[in-house]
Amino acid sequence: MYNSTYFLQGKFMPFVNVKITKDGTTREQKAQIVAEITDTLVRVLGKKPEHTHIVIEEIELENWGFGGILTDEYRAKN
Repeated sequence: MYNSTYFLQGKFMPFVNVKITKDGTTREQKAQIVAEITDTLVRVLGKKPEHTHIVIEEIELENWGFGGILTDEYRAKN
């Protein structure tokens, strides 16, 4: 069974989840990310922009880790 969020008129619609650290990304930058990802899906895959969903999730630095440490710790060291 398909979730109706991903299924429309018998065709899958694009859903892109972008995760970034929460550290000052502006509304304008987020709008540009949404526009450019949408444009890419239209150009490369022929998707309809009105069926394309982009979600931007901002993650607190203390909730994102890599290399065995949390991002806030990494940034404090560098």
